[in-house]
Amino acid sequence: MSTERRVKIYADGADLASMRRLARERLIQGFTTNPTLMRQAGVTHYADFARDVLDCVSGRPVSFEVFADTLDEMERQALTIAAWGPNVYVKIPVTNTRGVSTAPVLRSLASQGVQVNVTALLTLPQVAACTEALRHSKAACISVFAGRIADTWRDPLPVMQAALEIMRPYPQLELIWASPRELLNIRQADDLGCHIITVTPELLKKLNLVDKDLDEYSLETVRMFYEDGKQAGLSLRVESPTTTPAMLVP
Repeated sequence: MSTERRVKIYADGADLASMRRLARERLIQGFTTNPTLMRQAGVTHYADFARDVLDCVSGRPVSFEVFADTLDEMERQALTIAAWGPNVYVKIPVTNTRGVSTAPVLRSLASQGVQVNVTALLTLPQVAACTEALRHSKAACISVFAGRIADTWRDPLPVMQAALEIMRPYPQLELIWASPRELLNIRQADDLGCHIITVTPELLKKLNLVDKDLDEYSLETVRMFYEDGKQAGLSLRVESPTTTPAMLVP
């Protein structure tokens, strides 16, 4: 990666072993989690998991998400989570499951000095509403799921550029490029001036491919196909035809 890279890379996951390993990497400047990732990792005791994460991230920002569906309970959980440490950001979904905006929660938490990471945004009106709600916050992140936008056959780049413009008057707000689908997204986020990109451990493993010689990569690919064919025991028995095809008989 270029030493002039501006975008901050946050590791996205909930596997504690992976988080401990990535915490030793200087490239990783923060961490994010969510309830889906925690379920996949088998997390059952939220506070214990959070304590273990905070012990290993060396004071870097880390986001933990509420799991309530009413606005009052979201705020209560957010205040509990925020008390876990000064480097904690509380993830609040942009709406609840009925589509009700969480802007009142964001506004209230901002007034109480809670660092918020509002998540699951896909549209510019959502960005505008969250920016307005967080304009007086001490520090906050707005996570736009660029990868999910791309999944719908839409180009996320204009959306992310416009989101940056909406947020520009408020320098304490940082835009997160969430759900990247390929390593190129890190470069795209950096070129746009996006503040943060969240990257899974699986995608981070590809960082050794940056600026790799393409002829060398092509040859490695050919060798991989050849070796896998051998390992699979593939064979073709070629039989000589014993009769002339009817269509060729004069």
